[in-house]
Amino acid sequence: MGYVLDLRQKIGQQPLIVVGSAAIVRQQQQLLLVERRDNHLWGLPAGSKELNEDTAATAERELQEETGLQGTVQQLLTVVSGQDMQYTYPNGDQIDSVTVVYDVTATGSLTNATDETSAASFFDLNELPEQLTPLTKKILTTLKLI
Repeated sequence: MGYVLDLRQKIGQQPLIVVGSAAIVRQQQQLLLVERRDNHLWGLPAGSKELNEDTAATAERELQEETGLQGTVQQLLTVVSGQDMQYTYPNGDQIDSVTVVYDVTATGSLTNATDETSAASFFDLNELPEQLTPLTKKILTTLKLI
């Protein structure tokens, strides 16, 4: 069980400030997105940091868990937090996210479905799915990718 899930056992669904990482993986003019199983929206490969894990390792781990790809962080792109980074999951859990966003190169074979995702695919930057997670929209807007 992860750190955030451990906290949820103690405090329930009230808002938590959660630090996490997201991976921006591009091939030419395409961006890697995953379709989440919990809300059926498309988002960046991303997730919460574990205890004693640096945020670059979080981005690489989440990429592997959600897509099967092996990632290598190239550079820090931005840190996104604030008013547009609050989210309530379908189960009622609430977060106030601080997300560290990295440019990541990836190798390996893309896995289309995992425990957390039902699909993973590269999309043209001009043809991203309309059904993006709110946090992904904020990150992509901050990076001026949409």
